[in-house]
Amino acid sequence: MTLVQRYIGFVDALNYRIGRIVMYGIFVMMGILLWSSISKTFFLPSLWTLEVAQFAMVAYYMLGGPYSIQMGSNVRMDLLYGECSDHRKAQIDAITILFLIVYLIFLLWGGWESFQYSISYGGERSSSVWRPYLWPIKAIMLVGIFLMLLQAISEFFKDILRIQGHDMGAKV
Repeated sequence: MTLVQRYIGFVDALNYRIGRIVMYGIFVMMGILLWSSISKTFFLPSLWTLEVAQFAMVAYYMLGGPYSIQMGSNVRMDLLYGECSDHRKAQIDAITILFLIVYLIFLLWGGWESFQYSISYGGERSSSVWRPYLWPIKAIMLVGIFLMLLQAISEFFKDILRIQGHDMGAKV
């Protein structure tokens, strides 16, 4: 049991710290888009701004996903779930999180294949005018998917411990 609890503690702490840092990425995106608006209005339009904003959004979304799962701020259908007891919620979550884990494994596999493709051809580039390399954002996506997989496994372990009667805090 201690190994599982240490895993939960490590993964939760890691994703909490990363999530708290990444949440300020919204200001990075705002700055990029503000510069885009200013440069289009007063100067020559910058070719890089919209694509960098898209990359920042991908990083924000992918690296913030595990934090979102940990905080329980993901979207769920509460029509029947909201009326269940904490024990029943843990049972439902333990089953449904397995589907998420399988999905994330396939997503990680596909992301790895895409990342390898980007690297193998001397660096796949975007088809835009700016033509940035795509491997850095694909690497960030791989890290985000991997962290989300670790967090999903942590949530599964927490649900199993809740089913067994351990106090893991209230399910949000």
